[in-house]
Amino acid sequence: MDNIKKILLIVLILAIGINLSACSGKGGFKGLFSKDDDIEIIRSDSEEYDMTEDEGLRETVLYFKNAEGFLVPVMKKIPWEEGIAKLALKNMIDSPSLRESLDQTGLIPIIPAGTEIRGMTIDGETGICKVDFSKEILNYESEKDEENLIKGVVYTLTEFPAIKEVQFLIEGNSAPVFKYGMQVNGPMRREDINLVKNSEEYRSKVVVYFKGNGNEEFEYFIPVTIPTLAPMPNVFTALEELFKGPPAEASLYSSIPQGVTLEGIEIRDGVAYVDLSFNSIDSINEKYIFDEISKSIGLTLSEFEKIEKVELLVEGKTLEEAGIQVDYNETIPAFANEY
Repeated sequence: MDNIKKILLIVLILAIGINLSACSGKGGFKGLFSKDDDIEIIRSDSEEYDMTEDEGLRETVLYFKNAEGFLVPVMKKIPWEEGIAKLALKNMIDSPSLRESLDQTGLIPIIPAGTEIRGMTIDGETGICKVDFSKEILNYESEKDEENLIKGVVYTLTEFPAIKEVQFLIEGNSAPVFKYGMQVNGPMRREDINLVKNSEEYRSKVVVYFKGNGNEEFEYFIPVTIPTLAPMPNVFTALEELFKGPPAEASLYSSIPQGVTLEGIEIRDGVAYVDLSFNSIDSINEKYIFDEISKSIGLTLSEFEKIEKVELLVEGKTLEEAGIQVDYNETIPAFANEY
């Protein structure tokens, strides 16, 4: 019996050796790619490939702008393929077909027409994504267009878990400064989307979700960066700014009805307990109103890690105890907007 085991072991070792030799040859691993192949590597995190019930489509967040110039995140289902991050950017390049698909929403593309994505590489260790654009990417018309282009690209790509920072190249060369002076001389992180400069003095910034219009039929939740005097970003300051409402000069409005005030917030085991008070319970005892309140709060709190759910309280009581018979989604929203 021992001799038979030895013979089987020798045969197995020889078989493995033959397979490894075959893989290292011309038709093996090295033969899978040529030097000219444009290879994109994205880490296969479990959350990276969120396939939908529509086979072959992936829920992907893209950024466009509305008529007032605010960047708007929109979830769109696009065909899944290798190099999905590059495909996401291609779906943001201005073209007649994209304009037509966006027409009813009132949104506008932010990447100039004719732009090509010449290449993209992602460092799996650092999370830095280098994107090489053709020179047409500079065919925008204003400083605001430049800001929206750069931030929209950065925010779109960093929606993918494998990408932490984005570095811009134009025609294969680094582009330290774009034509209206925005600095892009190194990898860029997500920051200052739709920045509202309400004061020159601030100590930290929070991102708050207000509402804005696309056109007469569409409205969107829009992330707005607000400078504050708080020593560091925190959930109470973020909600405080949300309940204050948008700056008067901004073409935005709040989904928090008048007469609804913030009493406090407590975080326990991934749940944010948000205590509210109302001038009149009868005025908000409708599902639509509560959905709007809970979504704006949930989106604002989504900027803070480890918060998974939001439970609304009324002067320290649960909705049921307060006599409010409304069901709402307590889970932090996955997407601000969909179309």
